[in-house]
Amino acid sequence: MNIKDVYVADVNRYDNGMIYERCGKSGVKLPKISLGFWHNFGGIDSYERSRSIVRHAFDHGITHLDLANNYGPPYGSAEETMGRLMKEDFAPYRDELFISSKAGYDMWPGPYGNWGSRKYLMASLDQSLRRMNLEYVDLFYSHRFDPETPIEETLQAMVDIVRQGKALYLGISRWPLEALRKAIDYLAARDTPLLIYQDRLNLIDHQPMDSGQIELCASRGVGFISFSPLAQGLLTNRYLNGIPEDSRMATKACLNSDQLTPELMAQLRQWNSEAASQGISLAEKALLWVLQQQSVTSVIVGASSMKQLDDNLGTLKYL
Repeated sequence: MNIKDVYVADVNRYDNGMIYERCGKSGVKLPKISLGFWHNFGGIDSYERSRSIVRHAFDHGITHLDLANNYGPPYGSAEETMGRLMKEDFAPYRDELFISSKAGYDMWPGPYGNWGSRKYLMASLDQSLRRMNLEYVDLFYSHRFDPETPIEETLQAMVDIVRQGKALYLGISRWPLEALRKAIDYLAARDTPLLIYQDRLNLIDHQPMDSGQIELCASRGVGFISFSPLAQGLLTNRYLNGIPEDSRMATKACLNSDQLTPELMAQLRQWNSEAASQGISLAEKALLWVLQQQSVTSVIVGASSMKQLDDNLGTLKYL
């Protein structure tokens, strides 16, 4: 490695405007804005661009990096990017980072590479740790509810993962309300309390509010972290005049053109007008709406450039 490439974190990284909030009733504080590796950090993406974004994020106080076993593409490659970053840049800062991973969606062929069995969760985390060059993750999630595996099997595997020292805290993503309630009780009874619940929350999609997960988390001292605050770009100025040819919707990557109904287009334009009257962008309005929800600990943003990340960080000044 060229000596000029050696990364030294900004000495003012905790004085650059980041806000930290306690996660539920735990001892953990998370940055209000966290960086997600769902897109832009996989094997098909430029490593140097990914590296510059993560460095920039940490230099601005983003300590929480959100990953999963199948983030990429291809599957596993976002964690491989994280592993290279740990080796080349972030090993000296490991104890300042809060790194999460997940298992629950399809990862490898056959009956043991998907869902919520003990076999899958434990094997997946072992693979994730190797890819990321880590001895443990700070947070391990069940990525989705498995309706066929006994809930006790999934949860006990997670308890044992903590007891083995492979994760410090446990999280759940996108479980139904009653399953989440059982999980909170089961984990609390085994002295491995649920730290955080993750779900999609944005101006368009209020599902965890409407279905009661956020209220349950607040009443039980569990943090809530939201992803997709900009609805994969719908809540930006990108779609106000139709579907751009190079957009995710045009290429059917994560977004379907059927989602952009005339009613939604009218709503987006109304929100954009409201944002303009406040002197902010539609994206800032959308991100601020999530950040200002009383029960939201942190918001996970993606970034394909440092400018995009700076735009998201800029909303903190309005809090």
